[in-house]
Amino acid sequence: MTDEPPADGLSAEGEGDTVGEAKWAAMKELEPRFPGITADSVSFEVVEEPEGGGLARVRANVDEDAWRAAAEVIPEEPGERVRAVVGRIVHALGLRATVDIDESDEEIRATVNGDELGLLIGKHGTTIDAVQHLAFRAAYRGREDRKQVTVDAAGYRERRETALHRMADRAAAEALQYDRPVELEPMRAPERKIVHTYLSERTDVETHSEGDEPDRRLVVSPAPAFREP
Repeated sequence: MTDEPPADGLSAEGEGDTVGEAKWAAMKELEPRFPGITADSVSFEVVEEPEGGGLARVRANVDEDAWRAAAEVIPEEPGERVRAVVGRIVHALGLRATVDIDESDEEIRATVNGDELGLLIGKHGTTIDAVQHLAFRAAYRGREDRKQVTVDAAGYRERRETALHRMADRAAAEALQYDRPVELEPMRAPERKIVHTYLSERTDVETHSEGDEPDRRLVVSPAPAFREP
């Protein structure tokens, strides 16, 4: 457990089995107030050593001028660019949250952790999708080697995918029961792709898109072999 941050807002304490872990915990306490902060902008004071099976406790003090100067620098690595963009947006929205980056060969995933993140997600995910688009553009500006960028918050992406799968199953069942095409609600292109990919594993229905953005929607129809004669 960490103590409450001092009233000046420029310091935080962290605990851990080692001094290094305590420093990391203190940095995570500071991150919601100072997006993109690095150890270069912080001085550490060891409050308690991890002796006799106890925990180490460290106080981190921010050099605000150094943090502001570093915040003006655009990181070179795409993953750090994503962290910087998402962190600044979270900060601008007045949210207390941290941004964790997980990078694989195919994807950069930024996960925002905190409370009351509905403002970041927005109605039907419109805000977080816009943030994701900005993060992608910033990550690969001036670069040709690109991979997928995903921005998630409070498990929104998984919940939304599950809801889309349920919607797709209901539409497929209705299309087969009544032998007619079924239109889904208007969706953005990434969500249409989720539904299309999910239903492409079935042989009894097929999908196509109709309409113009932002009202473009997916249509689920019985496959030819499953239509009534």
